[in-house]
Amino acid sequence: MRFLQDVATDDVDETGWGAPDHLWVVRHARVDVLEPVLEGGDVVLLTWCSGTASLAAGRRLSLAGERGGRVEVDSVWVHLGADSRPARIEDFDVYAEAGAGRLVSTRLELSGPPPEAERIPWPVRAADLDVMGHVNNAVYWQAVEQCLGTMPLDVRGSLRVRLDHRHPVDLGDDVELAFAWADGSSTVAFVVRGLVKAVARVDELG
Repeated sequence: MRFLQDVATDDVDETGWGAPDHLWVVRHARVDVLEPVLEGGDVVLLTWCSGTASLAAGRRLSLAGERGGRVEVDSVWVHLGADSRPARIEDFDVYAEAGAGRLVSTRLELSGPPPEAERIPWPVRAADLDVMGHVNNAVYWQAVEQCLGTMPLDVRGSLRVRLDHRHPVDLGDDVELAFAWADGSSTVAFVVRGLVKAVARVDELG
């Protein structure tokens, strides 16, 4: 996921929509692993704007492996100004053609963990933080992968993973990973003192 994030950062830097004047934080993302990248070789990453809202923009990413493998990512990022506060998107012409007038939503859809979810501590390291002092988006995915190893999912098959960010996680937070398996789906939540800060859901694709 960090490679996909880096491609997105390179894109906004090239178009003048990157730091320090413009900051972007992921609100929610969906990753469809249509065919896992299991062999070596190069991969090709493509990214484009999938739509806009007044304070957010959608971003699609497509990954294809030289020796097989295909991953599609659909995400929505909230736009922040240089003061790290939400800011309206104006004069976004460089992305107008790709966005094609489509609207994106920042609404979150995933529910929290069930009461019976197993819980383990998840320490936050200084190396996990982004430029705003919050846990980097890519680090959440590492925790999800860690929990998947304990669940009866075929991680070599096709999967859909969704991640909703409700609140930032900061250095010093006592984070618990609450994870559960039910009805063919895995839920992983990031909980701090009873507050769900982020939640992921993993489903097998037929």
